[in-house]
Amino acid sequence: MSLTTKRIILIVAIVIIAFILGRLAVRGFMNLLLGGTLFGGNIL
Repeated sequence: MSLTTKRIILIVAIVIIAFILGRLAVRGFMNLLLGGTLFGGNIL
């Protein structure tokens, strides 16, 4: 595998991880505003 191929795979992996973490951060922030539970279930 050449260096450019490894670099492209690494960039794609970072983009996917950043997308997932970004979605989770937005969800957590909205959760704080709306006062719900983060993953759907009712804690109380």
